[in-house]
Amino acid sequence: MPESQGQSDRVLIVGAGPAGLTIAACLAEAGLEATVLEAEPALPTNLRASTFHPPTLDMLDRFGATQKLLEQGLIAPTFQYRTRSEGILGEFDFGELRDVTTWPFRLQCEQYKLNFALLDYIDAAPSVDVRFDAAVESAMQDEDGVTVRLANGETVRGGWLVGADGARSVVREALGIPFEGFTWPEAFLVISTPFPFEEHFKNLCLVNYFAEAEDWFFLLRAPDFWRVMVPTKDGDDEADIFAPDSVQARLCQVLPRDEPYEVAHTTLYRVHQRVAPRYREGRGFLAGDAAHINNPLGGMGMNGGIHDAFNLGEKLVQVIAGGAAPVLLDDYEAERRPVALDYVNRITIANKRNLETNDPAEQAAFRAMLRETQADPAKRRRYLLQASMLASLGIGVSVA
Repeated sequence: MPESQGQSDRVLIVGAGPAGLTIAACLAEAGLEATVLEAEPALPTNLRASTFHPPTLDMLDRFGATQKLLEQGLIAPTFQYRTRSEGILGEFDFGELRDVTTWPFRLQCEQYKLNFALLDYIDAAPSVDVRFDAAVESAMQDEDGVTVRLANGETVRGGWLVGADGARSVVREALGIPFEGFTWPEAFLVISTPFPFEEHFKNLCLVNYFAEAEDWFFLLRAPDFWRVMVPTKDGDDEADIFAPDSVQARLCQVLPRDEPYEVAHTTLYRVHQRVAPRYREGRGFLAGDAAHINNPLGGMGMNGGIHDAFNLGEKLVQVIAGGAAPVLLDDYEAERRPVALDYVNRITIANKRNLETNDPAEQAAFRAMLRETQADPAKRRRYLLQASMLASLGIGVSVA
């Protein structure tokens, strides 16, 4: 720890997910003091995000996390748009971006595996501690620092506060920051099954978007299962959604079959498009899902949160250890909020619309866009830079 750092510079990070642990790793790397407060008794192993984009792998490599993810995940060099009747509408290969990224592919690997890799890195650093069973109840700040009160009545004092505690962020509420946007009327059901879809759809890759006017779906291969994501209808009863017969019926809409599918997991997600109007309030900051959430089509939510974390973590290091003026921290919101608002929101909403539309003109326009993009190297590159999230970081955008 730098000699100049005292208790007033300790960073309190609420939430031990990908964003929170990435910020903690940035601080640990610099030898700065931080405390991560996590409500759960241990890191959860639930199935949530499972896509890592190229720039995220580039960033995480410095903590040794990328190699660990590669050892446990699946490399997906391509992604497809398809329909059941027409087959492949368009296929795009991240390999065309090998000149601007070390990892020109999507890596399919559950996010909890990243959390464990980051925790290993942090545990080896004496300046950062991670506390479990530490649910945060409230937070307040003054001119000198921040005070967090835990559900057990304990208080923790630090110099800076980061809310990386998800969509229902206690920190965001404590900072008085609203969460602007909307919730889609339908929820998304994700069904995990070991059924070999690759044996039944010709030339199926690991990431597939099926644009069906009725009952669109997303088919993604994770290390242990195929994950099938389908929309529910507004007003559907949750018990009916999870009923075994209903789950089987949804899988048979993907691929009709006489025998029942083996189902390993089912999860229902409420889907939102929300971005906080500000990411900083005094000594407090928001990152990841606490700052922005979006529908999962494109795999940009977790990745965007990790990109937030590197941006904020590196700025905190510059201010606490590097002598930079605290006003530098204002640049975090200025640099990251437009990405969530104008880039991630725009792309994920368009992805959803393109898959679900039953308007013939919109369907034709989408198919024409795919044909034109595939045929034109410059357009194809721009599309890949956007889909990979490299463009959101300004990487490769000036390359012809």
